[in-house]
Amino acid sequence: MCGFVGFANLKEPIIQDRNILEKMNQSLINRGPDEEGYYIGEHVCLGHKRLIVIDPAGGKQPMIQKASYGDFVISYNGQIYNTKELRKTLEENGFKFEGHCDTEVLLKSYLHYGNDVVHHLNGIFAFAIWNTKKQELFLARDHFGVKPLFYTIQKNTLIFASELKAIFQYPGIEKEIDEQGISEMLGIGPAHTPGTTIFKNIFEIKPAHFGIFNASGLHLERYWKLTSKEHTDTFPQTCEKLKFLLNDAITRQLVSDVPLCTFLSGGLDSSIITKFAADYCKKQGLPPLDTYSIDYVDNDKNFVKSDFQPNSDNYYIDIMTKNLHTNHHNIVIDTPELACYLEDAMIARDMPGMADIDSSLLLFCKNVKQEKTVSLTGECADEIFGGYPWFFREDALNSNTFPWSIALLERQELLHPKISKKIHLKDYIDFRYKESLAEVEILDTDSAQTKEKRKISHLTLNWFMQTLLDRSDRMAMYNGFELRIPFCDYRLAEYVWNIPWEMKALNGREKGLLRYVARDFLPAEIVDRKKSPYPKTHNPTYLAKVKSMLLDIMKNKNAPINSLLNREFILDILNTDGKSFLRPWFGQLMTRPTINGIPLSSKYVA
Repeated sequence: MCGFVGFANLKEPIIQDRNILEKMNQSLINRGPDEEGYYIGEHVCLGHKRLIVIDPAGGKQPMIQKASYGDFVISYNGQIYNTKELRKTLEENGFKFEGHCDTEVLLKSYLHYGNDVVHHLNGIFAFAIWNTKKQELFLARDHFGVKPLFYTIQKNTLIFASELKAIFQYPGIEKEIDEQGISEMLGIGPAHTPGTTIFKNIFEIKPAHFGIFNASGLHLERYWKLTSKEHTDTFPQTCEKLKFLLNDAITRQLVSDVPLCTFLSGGLDSSIITKFAADYCKKQGLPPLDTYSIDYVDNDKNFVKSDFQPNSDNYYIDIMTKNLHTNHHNIVIDTPELACYLEDAMIARDMPGMADIDSSLLLFCKNVKQEKTVSLTGECADEIFGGYPWFFREDALNSNTFPWSIALLERQELLHPKISKKIHLKDYIDFRYKESLAEVEILDTDSAQTKEKRKISHLTLNWFMQTLLDRSDRMAMYNGFELRIPFCDYRLAEYVWNIPWEMKALNGREKGLLRYVARDFLPAEIVDRKKSPYPKTHNPTYLAKVKSMLLDIMKNKNAPINSLLNREFILDILNTDGKSFLRPWFGQLMTRPTINGIPLSSKYVA
């Protein structure tokens, strides 16, 4: 796992711009604290920051492969999980290897397959490959966009990077937010429309897309999507196929030359990951698996049950660690620390995010990084298997909007009155909602329930899941820490996408089919546990601390945030402890408005 930067201009030489490249690359030091490298060409410059996970000696980047038909240079961020199979195919076709890293396999796969290489990859990746013979730059991003890749075009120069902060190091690129950016931030946020950012003229390569930059400009193309097909497997066949895909996805992602662990909350998803990982370690004769969980000071005293947080984790974690004999570590975070790191979390994202949902993960990764470099997590099972309450609630299904984009009137009122007159959040959300639903493929053979659930599954996979993937990447890589997400294996997602809803929600339960399959290898208490989201603090001192931080900013009438937001409305929220804000922010995740995570330091909202 790493970060990379670059720029290309095929009409004018840019070889003199090394200082710019180094400045961009240095901004990604958190993503790659172990090594750095550069490629300076006449028309393309590439920079790389490396986090060493595989083949310390052989994985240096940018990596160059010389061939009779030109040189090829790669800068890459990610992990290819079918490296072994690709390497075997390449060796059968005459390729030789100097090391065992996936970077070398990926580069030589491009030499072998050309632009079709994306159809042969299973992994999480973003990369750029420069072809000196064709004078062409190839950019690609993985199926679900686990790894980021941003870009902009200034005059004839394509500028690209793993994070927005690196883009802004290029001369002349401004941090400008226009009407669309405000609509994305306050209407869609903390999700975002695929391909966009909140900043004017700065974009991302969409998930499952590649780009070709040559003399004619930048051409973008989609190489994969979830395709609706009739599910013909019987119920027993479906269960067996799921077990195979789960085991294969998880064990593939356990390859590492550095210490590895799993995150364990005692929920169904993390327990499945941990079960397969612990079995793998035992089978390979490795030491017991290390597992990590997160908790907060005084959470046991302040926990209150709710529909979204029905129970705490500790009881279930204990069941799993005793069952699997893992070496467990419990990370406990205190309220002042959680609040103080809100600003770091936003810097890691380069834009407003998910408040303490972000900062807690950032702190979790920071603590685990002291002992490990890689972890597997159960993220995204809810999106793949239908685990959220909105899959079952009629009000969400009939809302005619994103089920998490609620409280629109209150969001609109958060805007400064002058801005609010020009921006209509509901209209923007309605447009994006209809635009997204138009992509859903419905089959004549689909039942009424499956048709309905395909739509909300599409929205969840392409919008909500991307928010969580962005969070996982930024909060982990801010600490030079790698998170792997086996449930995001595209083969698993392809298969589950077409399982009829009646089977997927077996017995009328969220993730009913996954629970049924897991009964073969998990304790009943874990299988029957009601879904519980990522743990958050229930300590009232946290909200008091954040309220105090925001009040300090609001006291300054000239604070830049007040040129964007409605100061009087925010003060009313603060004075009533959020009671004037009728509904929670962003669905289940935030029980109080946090101004989308941005009320922490006025210098970041100017």
